[in-house]
Amino acid sequence: MRELSYAEAIREALRQEMQRDERVFIIGEDVGVYGGAFGVTLGLVEEFGEERVIDTPISELGIAGAITGAALTGMRPVGEIMFMDFITLASEQLVNQAAKIRFMFGGKAKVPFVLRTPAGSGTGAAAQHSQSLENWFVHIPGLKVVMPSTPYDVKGLLLASIRDDNPIIFIEHKLLYKVKGAVPEEPYTIPLGTAEVKREGRDLTIVATSIMVKRSLEAAEQLAHEDIEVEVVDPRTLKPLDEETIIRSVMKTGRVLIVHEACKTGGYGGELAAIIAGSEAFDYLDAPIVRLAGRDIPIPYNRDLEYHAVPQVENIVEAARQLARGEV
Repeated sequence: MRELSYAEAIREALRQEMQRDERVFIIGEDVGVYGGAFGVTLGLVEEFGEERVIDTPISELGIAGAITGAALTGMRPVGEIMFMDFITLASEQLVNQAAKIRFMFGGKAKVPFVLRTPAGSGTGAAAQHSQSLENWFVHIPGLKVVMPSTPYDVKGLLLASIRDDNPIIFIEHKLLYKVKGAVPEEPYTIPLGTAEVKREGRDLTIVATSIMVKRSLEAAEQLAHEDIEVEVVDPRTLKPLDEETIIRSVMKTGRVLIVHEACKTGGYGGELAAIIAGSEAFDYLDAPIVRLAGRDIPIPYNRDLEYHAVPQVENIVEAARQLARGEV
């Protein structure tokens, strides 16, 4: 199968859905001629024109309001917030309006939009351009939250998200944009709320999100040389969550390590730990549930400090090794 980068897979999904459905349009800062901050939408304005690839003023609140209003009138907009940090400026429209409208109108109104945004550290972009704020939006009833980790997943999940009748926060990691993988040319969808076992194992389960899936798979390869077989599970969508796949994996291995980039306090790992502890998997645990997450600090500008602020492959290897050997 041919290979595309993560960014190319997003662009192909957008192009194919815009060709299929004239209600789909793109809106955001510099998404047109410039092609977006990371070049993801490059070339689409030439193909679809400025009425369907719309550059906006620097107003994240305006972008969120525009896609909410457009979705209410029957369009299927795809908004882009240049950095996830700036989604804080759009929160009123997302949290108090878009997330609640369908419920408040008894299902008579729908808000089918996707808001794409790059998150995470690793580019030296410092504290105001490197955050992982996914759990803020997991907390809000009415919003769906998607975090693809591979080119294959990002295309299938984006197509499914655009076709969904609810507002969706679609989170892309900056360091994944250049990662390549097999992607079918034809359109396909991955149902929201479907996790995937990325690697089979017997000794412990790692549940990881976004870039941490890639790092966990690298860690699993290293640990295999020590006869520690790690199972890696990627939720793919944080809300809705496929609890069954995660619980089944933990029951199989008896140990679980949860890995994410966001700060540990209030992070999604706490929710996963609570779900596992409250499920039938609890009786199968041979060790405590372990969380490995970002430090509770702003992301530093200094590259060495930035590196140590979030989990890296060596941190995952050490945490998994200790867990597998009963040292936790």
